[in-house]
Amino acid sequence: MNRIGYFFLYLALIVVAMFQILPLIWLFIFSLKDNREIFAGSPFALPSEFRWENYVKVWDGGIGVYFFNSVWITIVAIILTVLFASMATFAITRMKWKLSGLVLGLFMIGLMIPIHSALIPLYSMFMGVGMIDNPWSIVLTYTAYNLPITMMILLGFYYTLPKEVEEAAIIDGCSIHRMFFRIILPMTTPVMATTVVINMIYNWNEFVFVNTFISSEKYKTLTVGIQNFIGQYMTDWGAIGATLIISVLPIIIAFIFFSNKVVEGISSSAVKG
Repeated sequence: MNRIGYFFLYLALIVVAMFQILPLIWLFIFSLKDNREIFAGSPFALPSEFRWENYVKVWDGGIGVYFFNSVWITIVAIILTVLFASMATFAITRMKWKLSGLVLGLFMIGLMIPIHSALIPLYSMFMGVGMIDNPWSIVLTYTAYNLPITMMILLGFYYTLPKEVEEAAIIDGCSIHRMFFRIILPMTTPVMATTVVINMIYNWNEFVFVNTFISSEKYKTLTVGIQNFIGQYMTDWGAIGATLIISVLPIIIAFIFFSNKVVEGISSSAVKG
């Protein structure tokens, strides 16, 4: 491709990027205004005074609790999902046993089940074991439902791992558990980064399960707790904008730091050796 072709390609990408970033810029400006400026002024005009107190107001109003709940539930669910998916994928792809294909098929069936179709059965099950209004019901649900997609991403990468590495480790007297945690897991870091970001997006933004299983304010996550602020600050639209900025900020930061790893992991897992 010549220089003119590259110029128009990059120009098109810049235009697309601008359209993608524009809503975030507008929301940030929106969050620093008061109601008068929001309704009377231009939507893209800068505020006459940057009202950072909007962020202080919503944080002091309780959004910190919801934010903390979203963080720890997301992190714990990601750790469990990636760990269990890695162990299952390793057993299916690197170990020889008769039912490996059947087990893989059972996991992949999970991709065909609509996520919220099991909402009522899950509610009944958690009700029976006393886990309604318990954040661990959310962690277990996220872990179970994210296992199939996580394993599907890991499969292609695990098939490309050289068997010579495992054979050398076994000859040196390495146990299967030590080989997995000390050799295999470090080798799969790029694709694991991909699964971490994908799991984070789902766990952070999920609404229905939390809204169904959790009723106490102290256990609610940001996606559900934000409703309270919309009701509480019905006339304070700047505070609502500040709440939305806080809710999307972690996802943006994750993409900034892990975007290259995501592309690398998807590319490497797409080729089966």
